[in-house]
Amino acid sequence: MSRTKKILVLVGTIIGLLFFISIWYQQTYAMDVAESFDVNSPEYSQKLLIATQGSEFKGKLTTTIINHFKEDSIYIKVVDISELKDIEPTSYSALVLIHTWENWKPPKSIETFVERTKPYSERIVVITTSGEGSRKMDDVDAITGESKPENSLVMVKQALSKLEIILKSH
Repeated sequence: MSRTKKILVLVGTIIGLLFFISIWYQQTYAMDVAESFDVNSPEYSQKLLIATQGSEFKGKLTTTIINHFKEDSIYIKVVDISELKDIEPTSYSALVLIHTWENWKPPKSIETFVERTKPYSERIVVITTSGEGSRKMDDVDAITGESKPENSLVMVKQALSKLEIILKSH
């Protein structure tokens, strides 16, 4: 086999390997779609939106936040982050965005929503998970951490503290 053919085979093998690794990565680490649901009456004046992704860790964070507020007169709407394009931030007293850092960046729906809603950033609490736990978008005051069970209580306490302040002011 000529040197050129060997190089082409090597390059083709590397490209094929990278393709399979990217498919494996997406299948292993991609987030599921979170189920949408409501808690309490939409007639309440206080409204809380939680936009999240489908994972056990993010589900635990969401459930803990809901349990904290469900006895209050607060309407809570939970949606997948893919639905953020349809969300008007002024319809909610507070918004929580729970997402993972994917492929070295935030999901596009989160990035677009944060950019679109900058004038309302004081109403938004962002929780970002990543492999090493420190990734977040520039200019966003996010709660960051790894998706490990031992981190959930600390992250949720920080989020609840911020949400209490936001809900008292709206």
